[in-house]
Amino acid sequence: MRSRLLAELRVHGGATATELAAALDSNTGATSYHLRRLEEAGLVQDTGTGTGRRRVWSAVPDADRPGVLGVGLGVAGGGDDDLDEEDARAADWLAMDYLAHFGERAEAWLRDRPDWEDTWQQACGLEDHTVQVTGEQLTAMRAELLEVLERYRRVGQGNPQARRVVVYTCALPLPASRP
Repeated sequence: MRSRLLAELRVHGGATATELAAALDSNTGATSYHLRRLEEAGLVQDTGTGTGRRRVWSAVPDADRPGVLGVGLGVAGGGDDDLDEEDARAADWLAMDYLAHFGERAEAWLRDRPDWEDTWQQACGLEDHTVQVTGEQLTAMRAELLEVLERYRRVGQGNPQARRVVVYTCALPLPASRP
């Protein structure tokens, strides 16, 4: 539930517990409880734009930073050495949940693709690119990709033809070459 709340806030922006409960087919009480736990963990914040039951929640800026699973735990970028055992297990669980969430989004795109204009069908989708780099070069490449994504974060704002798009990045080492 908490990972879905965080994902909902990251993708769609600020919302009340009531709006989030409706979006996630939950109840407001459970949603509020989990939002408060996420707030304690520093992943979401009360925006201060609502009061009482109309409090508006948003993902904290670090939770909206690409490349860290949107959770500020540094899972995708390393840093697990700083986590205690319980937090490391939580980060691992969240990474697995994130992977499942990605799979659901990809399946939804494949299912809904025919309903989109040709331009969107050609630009969206799944692809992989194999590169041969050192660890330092991969770090530099990742930084460059994040810079590009940051440049495009709000470039279409105000344009009625613009749509929100999620871009997943996942650099994984391949097994050693065959002899």
